[in-house]
Amino acid sequence: MPTKKEILEDYRLAMESREISYIGRKEVFMGKAKFGIFGDGKELAQIALAKVFRNGDFRSGYYRDQTFMMAIGQLTSQQFFAQLYAHTDVDAEPASAGRMMNGHFGTRTIREDGEWNDLTKMKNSASDVSCTAAQVPRLLGFAYASKLYRENPALHTATKFSVKGNEVAYGTIGNASTAEGHFFETMNAAGVLQVPLVMAVWDDEYGISVPNKYQTTKSSISKAMAGFQRDAENKGIEILTVNGWDYVSLVETFEKAEKIAREDHVPVLVHVLEMTQPQGHSTSGSHERYKSKERLDWENQYDCNKQFRQWILDQNIATDQELDVIEDECRELAKNARNAAWNEYRDSLQKDIDTAVSVIDSMADRSRSRNKLLSIAKSLREGLNINKLDVTRASKKALRLVREEPSKSRDMLIFWLKELEQKRHDEYSSVLYSETKYSALKVPTVAPEYSEQSKMVDGREVMQACFDAALENDPRVFAIGEDVGKIGDVNQGFAGLQEKHGEIRVTDTGIRETSIIGQGIGAALRGLRPIVEIQYLDYLLYTIQTLSDDLASLSYRTKGGQRAPLIIRTRGHRLEGIWHSGSPMGMIINAIRGVYVLVPRNMTQAAGMYNTMLKSDDAALIVESLNGYRLKERLPDNVGEYCVSIGQPDVLREGRDITVVTYGSMCRIVMEAASQLAEYGVELEVIDAQTLLPFDVNHSIVESVKKTNRLIVADEDVPGGASAYILQQVLEEQKAYQYIDNLPLTITAKDHRPAYGSDGDYFSKPNAEAIFDKAYSVMNEFDPVNYPSIY
Repeated sequence: MPTKKEILEDYRLAMESREISYIGRKEVFMGKAKFGIFGDGKELAQIALAKVFRNGDFRSGYYRDQTFMMAIGQLTSQQFFAQLYAHTDVDAEPASAGRMMNGHFGTRTIREDGEWNDLTKMKNSASDVSCTAAQVPRLLGFAYASKLYRENPALHTATKFSVKGNEVAYGTIGNASTAEGHFFETMNAAGVLQVPLVMAVWDDEYGISVPNKYQTTKSSISKAMAGFQRDAENKGIEILTVNGWDYVSLVETFEKAEKIAREDHVPVLVHVLEMTQPQGHSTSGSHERYKSKERLDWENQYDCNKQFRQWILDQNIATDQELDVIEDECRELAKNARNAAWNEYRDSLQKDIDTAVSVIDSMADRSRSRNKLLSIAKSLREGLNINKLDVTRASKKALRLVREEPSKSRDMLIFWLKELEQKRHDEYSSVLYSETKYSALKVPTVAPEYSEQSKMVDGREVMQACFDAALENDPRVFAIGEDVGKIGDVNQGFAGLQEKHGEIRVTDTGIRETSIIGQGIGAALRGLRPIVEIQYLDYLLYTIQTLSDDLASLSYRTKGGQRAPLIIRTRGHRLEGIWHSGSPMGMIINAIRGVYVLVPRNMTQAAGMYNTMLKSDDAALIVESLNGYRLKERLPDNVGEYCVSIGQPDVLREGRDITVVTYGSMCRIVMEAASQLAEYGVELEVIDAQTLLPFDVNHSIVESVKKTNRLIVADEDVPGGASAYILQQVLEEQKAYQYIDNLPLTITAKDHRPAYGSDGDYFSKPNAEAIFDKAYSVMNEFDPVNYPSIY
């Protein structure tokens, strides 16, 4: 039982959190903030949860958890309002530097110099994700990391990240979001793995306007999941229920859950019932529209803060007057925090407003558009709730008016506006990828070394040797995936490595792609170096939401405050049939900007890319060529050390006539066509892009186009897929359009997926004959005498 002092401090915190929710809603309606979503009604359960949250533990929650973050000392009321106002100063708003809407929390695990903080001395929170249940997959990874840190003795020296796996991963989720597949898949995996995970469900019986009877079997997630309950004969999860207004029971329940998870490494579901949401879902609507009067009356009576107050009075812990004083103080604290955050936000903007007004006023002195310029300046000077965009808009409007009037003031405004654009880039567009000294772009190239002893082996053996070296050299490296362990994956890249390095390092999983990715993200956020396998490229469709909304935006949405250097391994291209042979690269590169996409043409290049990424702090998807595992390659002597530079294309064949850009398995097909074309006097310059994200960082492809004046992009994706992206990069970004003498062409797969069989593959995807015909037709158009039409 908490002490009297602790109880009154809990009441103070609950009331302060409630007050900032109330004020936050008003700020949105006053136009000072764009949107508001708050944690009112959830205060008491979150305070109870915070009591068992220790240094080193990790939270993966959602946008109702402000009280919890305040209780663990990782959020102040002023920071809460700074996020509401989207203040881009990371010191004022450390969770996201104004990049995420309010209610999205996270701690900064990475220092400005790129080094890790000591996570065992912090109360840690992953950066929140809005999408329902999107926080759940990585929760499995946080808990799984504790299992690895406990069971792998080689990791016991990693004292900056774990105290021998003693950490618990805590998840929070609303009742409606438990209907998502992410939740069921992750809880099933947690029960299989037996990891220290506590999942708290905040149940207010609605998902916006939809009641539980439309959400969940039996209208209760704990009843629906009763089959997961562990018993004397079977491992599983522990399921606990408690009411969200019952202070004593909440404290006791979370103490029990924490003990089970931390000591026994058993996952626990805590279903917190009878919670309320006094202000409704968000500022976008009113819950009076869909809740009955009886329900609203019940919510008013069973508001957790009111129930807490009554319990304090019933227990003679404090008087009405004493609690009134606390509430008055909390209202004042909340108002002061609001004022301080607003003033700090406005002060950061005022200097830009003053500069723009001053220069525009100066331009007006001798301008034919004097009155219009003065009006623009006045609007900036006197307008309500002026934003940064208003400053930029006003400055550009002013420059349009004086476009024919040279002056020092005009030059000054142009110069200042360019500086401002750089500042806005830092505030709103920086750190999509790592910008630290550990960036993948900064890993130096190490060439593969060969000797007379270097053997010709199957490509799969190159991968096997690469992974063996990675596991040997770094105890933080581990691999998980379907069939990865016992049989060493379906293509034998990990063959024999489980037996050599142990099941804890090379581990089979169930068929559950989304939570495999989450398992990797969470573990990477805790300092480990996971390689997670998605068996086929097509299966990324199961994972794309988690990859896109969580991993790909992680560095960006925390402005470099968190990183998860996860490597996703998969394989694709050229397998025959609809389901395992897709090349949806356009979808991938557009959905996961923030994750590097590497497309090696063979296993030697793939191994070098793995080595590079393991030295970096970036995340990457590496797509191996599915038909390359049994092709012979020479095994480098330094298979564990050589590194392929990221973003550097490779010229596979020099030629004078046409530049052909391709990647992955298409390289072999294009090279075959190039050999055939050479017999007819057409010399292709074949360039392997090697990586799609990033793409040709030094703009080397344009140099080839300058020489050939012709461009073809060969790609296995659908028309307009990755080929459109490559053309945009080469023609627009590298400005190669000015050197092109013919219409740039793309050679792609058909609109449909590949049909089954060798014939189906041939007539569905680009082949050597198609490349020959297209390239030859380009030369026929240019010089029909020397290259007469074939057809």
